[in-house]
Amino acid sequence: MSQKKVKFSVKDKLYMDIALDLAKSREGLTGTNPSVGCVIVKNDNIISIGQTSFKGRPHAEVNAIKNCKDNLNGAKMYVTLEPCSHHGVTPPCTNEIIKSKISEVIYSIEDTDKRVRKKSYKILKSYNINVSIGLLKDQVKKFYIPYFFNRRNKMPFMTGKLAISKNKLIYSKFKTKITNKYSDKFSHLLRYKNDSIMVTSQTVNIDNPKLNCRINGFEKFSPVRIILDNKLNLKTNSYIFKTANMNNTVIFYNEASKSKILLFKKKKIKLVKVKLNKSKNLDIRQIMKKLYLLGYRNTLVEGGDLLSTNFLKNRIFNQFYLFKSQKKLPTNFEFVKFNGLQYLNKKYTLKINHNSPYGKDKITLYKN
Repeated sequence: MSQKKVKFSVKDKLYMDIALDLAKSREGLTGTNPSVGCVIVKNDNIISIGQTSFKGRPHAEVNAIKNCKDNLNGAKMYVTLEPCSHHGVTPPCTNEIIKSKISEVIYSIEDTDKRVRKKSYKILKSYNINVSIGLLKDQVKKFYIPYFFNRRNKMPFMTGKLAISKNKLIYSKFKTKITNKYSDKFSHLLRYKNDSIMVTSQTVNIDNPKLNCRINGFEKFSPVRIILDNKLNLKTNSYIFKTANMNNTVIFYNEASKSKILLFKKKKIKLVKVKLNKSKNLDIRQIMKKLYLLGYRNTLVEGGDLLSTNFLKNRIFNQFYLFKSQKKLPTNFEFVKFNGLQYLNKKYTLKINHNSPYGKDKITLYKN
């Protein structure tokens, strides 16, 4: 398969940039499928747009074609990822493109899915459709890093998040609030962008969190709660237990009494038994593989010091957001210090600061 090097115009770049924005707006909300953006242009006018549907189907290309009220004969399609060419739950996108009479397709990068990779080009060309690849490839590749990680490792992309005070505490008795309202909004945006959120039962029992997205209009996109609970010690009066069902809560455990297991099953909570590692903790690698099989692709970890430090030490996180407040927490009562900083600075060398819009709080993204 030979591809001529194409010189893309400023308008080409603009249209693909719009397609990428469409893909970004559905990040974390498309189930097991990647989030894709699509723009259709005719006579230098955008005549339709599409993005991957919530939960992954229909795909962006199909949505853009169906959304279009104009004649597509001779139109040009811009799409962030190679269109699918295989029969899965839905028919191939290449079939819809061919039927629509679109004359040119530009996609930014090839898919890593072996069922698709490098096949769409040949299929579309066989129907005399012009095909070009590589437009804004660097920006688009960056966006699809989590998707490529999913495909390659059969595990969810892991994002850590933790807030510390100016004196590096994550907790102080009688004063637990650390960050400001802007950082809180950012935290809820992270929940919106991930399909699952992981904590330990210890965190639930101490803090009684809701673990939902509390941005107006986005509540229905709250992530599924993933609870690490070795012996099913989750308090039954906690918010998580009271609101749990088979669709919103998964608990990983190792051993528990029959009565406890029955109690949790009566709530229709999904229980998954896993092995312990050499340290006698739940085997997180096994958990990640099981999460992937359950359909989760992006997991946000909002653990305390023990969980976060352990994950940082073992490089479990793909990326980690550290929220640093300018407030000091008191140390004259019970307090908890964050011990993961040493591993964060040693093992996660790429740092990106997100400071300006968030008041005095400093937010730093560390990448593995």
